[in-house]
Amino acid sequence: MPVITPFRRSQQADADEEADAPGSSGTRGTPRPAPFRALGTRLAHWRAWRTRRPRTALAVRRVMTMFSAILVLGALLLPNSLVALEPSRFARIPGEVVVATVLLLCLPRVPRLVAAALFGAGLGALTVLNLLDMGFTEYLGRGFNLVLDWGLLDDAQSYVADSMGGAAATWAAVGAAALALLLLVLMALAAIRLGELLAAHRERAARGALMAATVWMTCAALGVQTFGVPIATTSASGAAEAQAHRVVDTLRDEAAFAQEAKADRFGATPGAQLVPDLRGKDVIFTFIESYGRSAIEDPVMAPGVGRTLDASTEALAEAGFHARSGWLTSATYGGSSWLGHSTFLSGLWVDDQQRYRTVTAGDRLTLTKAFEKAGDWDTVGVMPGVQKAWPEAKWYGLDKVYDAFDVGYEGPKFSWSTMPDQYALEAFQRLEHGRERDRPLMAEVVLTSSHQPWAPIPRMVGWDEVGDGSVYDGIEAAGVKAPDIITDSARSKEEYGKSIQYSVTSLTQWLERYGTDDTVLVFLGDHQPLARVSGDRASRDVPVSIVAKDPKVLDAIDDWNWTEGLEPAKDAPVWRMSSFRDRFLTAYGSTPHPTGAGD
Repeated sequence: MPVITPFRRSQQADADEEADAPGSSGTRGTPRPAPFRALGTRLAHWRAWRTRRPRTALAVRRVMTMFSAILVLGALLLPNSLVALEPSRFARIPGEVVVATVLLLCLPRVPRLVAAALFGAGLGALTVLNLLDMGFTEYLGRGFNLVLDWGLLDDAQSYVADSMGGAAATWAAVGAAALALLLLVLMALAAIRLGELLAAHRERAARGALMAATVWMTCAALGVQTFGVPIATTSASGAAEAQAHRVVDTLRDEAAFAQEAKADRFGATPGAQLVPDLRGKDVIFTFIESYGRSAIEDPVMAPGVGRTLDASTEALAEAGFHARSGWLTSATYGGSSWLGHSTFLSGLWVDDQQRYRTVTAGDRLTLTKAFEKAGDWDTVGVMPGVQKAWPEAKWYGLDKVYDAFDVGYEGPKFSWSTMPDQYALEAFQRLEHGRERDRPLMAEVVLTSSHQPWAPIPRMVGWDEVGDGSVYDGIEAAGVKAPDIITDSARSKEEYGKSIQYSVTSLTQWLERYGTDDTVLVFLGDHQPLARVSGDRASRDVPVSIVAKDPKVLDAIDDWNWTEGLEPAKDAPVWRMSSFRDRFLTAYGSTPHPTGAGD
């Protein structure tokens, strides 16, 4: 019998391993493509290194295993909100681990690898969704919708570009995409590694799974907690189930809302019977960005905003104007202003993008379109935040829309806001409100200076000094920069409050200066600011005011029980924003002629 030396056995073993390695043709002596040969060479080099340095290789394997375990357990226990992101959340036993362990132990090698990879990739995808939920909850007060919200990521990138520059926005987008892909890959690899470790120590793994299952069931049955949270949890399964329900509910809601939108109390009302009590009046509907209840009631912001509202109420009264104010509950929170605008003007609860697309694709009578249909008003929109085609103008019933490029502004942007509110209002006066005209004006005006990140904020200048906006160059340059406050909650609150003071002052001074006996101003906030400013449990309420000189205009809403002045009382009525259209049309003499889903 020939003698085989250890060296020759080692060479043979290495050759066998190389032939069986990934990328190998599987047949000794058969030429392999160059990439596979290179891969085989690298694997052989790795094996040789492990042989030469066994202790280091063992340490590396243990670190990789530990990292894999932390990665998988962390993903299983990760909450979907920043408020819940506490150390105690990670001191629990996820039931999904027990189930996955048993499943992997029961499978042969190839199915086990596939199952582990799918489990890991799914866990990576769930982690991405949890992170998106965190961001959406922080900014919009709701979780991420898999069906509707992908388009909002473009808006998020635009917001970052306006706040922190185009380069930062590009890197943020690239980084987010890379992180998502990395999570999917790393989680799949981690699950595969843990699955192979379980298979290599099958008996011990089975005993451990049995013990873990026993502990989990005991803790679940007895409701055992640590730091106020249950030890036994299925939070990952719950999060996946919630996402699935959200998708199903969204698809069901689309069909139901389409039918709801067809039923319109004033849908068939002839133009002559719409808002007859406002004939001859210039009616201005104005939205103040992010003007929420927190601006009036939060201890940090309320003193300054309250002084501004009181001073503005007094100044308007001296000019002959009086006001009534109440609360509306907005359909959106923290952003997506167009949802608030469409809810207020359509009389429908438009709280997601699908509903918005559905309602704007139909012929619903909006509050602004009612004036167009009446035939006695010129209808215009002043939209300084619009920087691209806006086909919704027709649905809103606006004959003419002035966007960011139509008002002659030559000054600097103020972060997201394309121009100061004072300039937008002065341009509105120059282009429309101050012109000689044959019939009154109905206008929708959207003011943007109070849009996050609330830095830099414009300041008031003399109305005769506004000019083409160049006067704001030095003001913008000297203002607070967005990166300085964007992550600082306390400073964000302060600057937000100042921005609301600026917007309210701009609007009320415009009314004092240019308002007439026939001017009727309706202004409101579109939504509350994000949770970092308004608070984690803030309501969705926004202030709304009607201001006029003609006492008949305010007498028509006496039964609304609104507060006198521009600041609504804490106990003033709170209505859903979608109810305002019908109340307003009714108060000013409109006659209902309903249309229904079958019409």
